Amino acid sequence: MPSARQPRVDALRGLALVWMTAYHFAFDLNHFGVIYQNFYDDPLWTLQRTAIVSLFLFTAGLGQVLAVQAGQGWPRFGRRWAQIAGCAALVSLGSWWMFPRSWISFGVLHGMAVMLLLVRAGLQGRALRGAAPWLLGLALILAAPMLGQWAATQAPPALAAALDSRWLNGLGVVTHKPVTEDYVPLLPWLGVMLLGVGAARALPPAWLGGPVGPLGRGLAWLGRHSLAYYMLHQPVLIGALMAWGALRGF
Repeated sequence: MPSARQPRVDALRGLALVWMTAYHFAFDLNHFGVIYQNFYDDPLWTLQRTAIVSLFLFTAGLGQVLAVQAGQGWPRFGRRWAQIAGCAALVSLGSWWMFPRSWISFGVLHGMAVMLLLVRAGLQGRALRGAAPWLLGLALILAAPMLGQWAATQAPPALAAALDSRWLNGLGVVTHKPVTEDYVPLLPWLGVMLLGVGAARALPPAWLGGPVGPLGRGLAWLGRHSLAYYMLHQPVLIGALMAWGALRGF
């Protein structure tokens, strides 16, 4: 039986975590007034965020295929899924405490929880075979801006308002980006995860499990503990900056 863990996939996920940490450290410096950057509109930061989230979701798609190939059943998947969903709820609570006007209701963990269910169902039902994940993934990515334009210009006002609400904006069919600190809706991001599914089918198993070198081994270790790291890195960064600020008197 093949292993669900492949060093290169874990290392790729670890790389995303390191990049995310650097990004969030800069974000926190901006929040505390140490630097002054526009994280919401400046392409320097918005493109980095897009790349980081894409890397996370792409590797999640890779990982789901490997897990199914390794014989992972629904009970084990369910336990991991419950951890992700629980952490998503904690992120919402923590962001509400720090950013009450822009708290996170459908961020990366919320989106990943829903996407993983959809992808796992597709893999178990054998719907995501051959070219299907590639075609469906690209279709969802391309459809997102077109559906957003439709919602903004042609949808009935009541429907547009409902799609913009916190209850439905997780679909990604919105007239404008909601005011929130993190937003990873199904459209277009489910498409990115599906591209990871397609890549896992296309890449040779020997490549996925190939050597990664000393640096890669460190990244792979980090990638194997991605959820715990994700939940802990911001409290550590923010706590360190607050302590540093208290010592410096600002």
